[in-house]
Amino acid sequence: MATSPSSSPAGPPPPADGLLSAARRNLRELAHGLSHPSHPSTPLLADAPKQWQRLLPYVVVLALAATFIPVTITVLTSQYGMPGAVAGALGVAQAAPLLMLAHRPLQAWWIVFPADIVGALVLLAHDPGRLDIWPWPPPTLIAYLFLLLALGLRETRRTVVAVWAATAAAGAVLHLIAPSDRSTGSALLLPILGAVVLVIGAAVRERGEATRRLAEQETISEAERAQRTLLEERTRIARELHDVVAHHMSVITVQADSAPYRISGLSEPAREEFASIAAAARESLGEMRRLLSVLRSDGAEGDRAPQPGLDRLQQLVEATVRAGLPVTLSRAADLGEVPSAVDLSAYRIVQEALANVVRHAPGARTQVSVRAAAGHLNVLVVNGPAPEPASPLESAGTGHGLVGMRERVRLTGGTLDTGPLPDGGFRVAARMPLPPRVPPSDSPSVRPSSEDL
Repeated sequence: MATSPSSSPAGPPPPADGLLSAARRNLRELAHGLSHPSHPSTPLLADAPKQWQRLLPYVVVLALAATFIPVTITVLTSQYGMPGAVAGALGVAQAAPLLMLAHRPLQAWWIVFPADIVGALVLLAHDPGRLDIWPWPPPTLIAYLFLLLALGLRETRRTVVAVWAATAAAGAVLHLIAPSDRSTGSALLLPILGAVVLVIGAAVRERGEATRRLAEQETISEAERAQRTLLEERTRIARELHDVVAHHMSVITVQADSAPYRISGLSEPAREEFASIAAAARESLGEMRRLLSVLRSDGAEGDRAPQPGLDRLQQLVEATVRAGLPVTLSRAADLGEVPSAVDLSAYRIVQEALANVVRHAPGARTQVSVRAAAGHLNVLVVNGPAPEPASPLESAGTGHGLVGMRERVRLTGGTLDTGPLPDGGFRVAARMPLPPRVPPSDSPSVRPSSEDL
């Protein structure tokens, strides 16, 4: 039994159906582009930084409307013999919507395009003159080109193509219905010139959008770069502080393990308590080492040297002086008890500040001051201007120095003040809290009085 065509298995659609579907889809997209503006009704150059630039589109469209309305009316009445009332109505309908080009060019096209077609049909009722150009008189053609330029600058490629196709189709239909004594050269001229104008406008628009996207991408990249720099500095500070914390944990472990041997007469519960403290400290040390392995970069070796502190500031200053930077150090003799984190942060802040002076103001006189006052450690690094105007040793700094200083001071709960000085120098001032001083047991404030003896 033969199988009928209707019962054949389903297969790919015939090519004709595919072409028809694609054509219908494209027509729907073109119609949507013609009926829906691709941008809100914001004026052209609304984001320009200067006011005269923002006002320029309004001045241009006002000049266009003021020019083409009287010119169109004059040409229609004098060269085409059209009555003044009809010519005035057509001139206003064809040229007044040019005032909308700054913010609503597509809506203006929906007024100008039908008005131009109506004007071409009205001209068919008048005898052609010696300078009769049909269907688009010269003022109408030129004004329409300005309209197409505005569309190319504001609308998407789909809308621009739809406008050009509608213009070309209208010209072709008018050419077909025109009498033989009519010169229809403008029906072909407008699509050609319109295509050129639309391409120019679209190229300018796409270049502007590309520039805007590039600026946005640069802004995003700069923010990401700053965030990455901050994370790198935090990681480096965490690696350094690991040594400080590990030292204290090691001391706790040793003290807890040796307590039963150093202190006689401990009860069994006390011995078990010390053993539990030592086990917890050893476990914490293991966790710290694992944390450090996460923070350390691939292939990076741990720093086996002890972390520097304020006791090594003199060596740092001497090395900087040997590098050619005149530096003086003023350090208080009695700073009291300085926590390890503050000690390390103070040294790194001075180190980064001196490095910045070497990079950006080589040869500038620099003063480093470390003082303790009102329960805070004050670190001050002030440099003057470079003795000779010269380009910095590093013209494109990464900003890691100031970022690292801020993070170190924030970590200790202090404050940081940095900025240029009026004489051309620079100032770095850090203020970090210190633990309260505990008076010694034999101080007069705690000695028993003679009445208590």
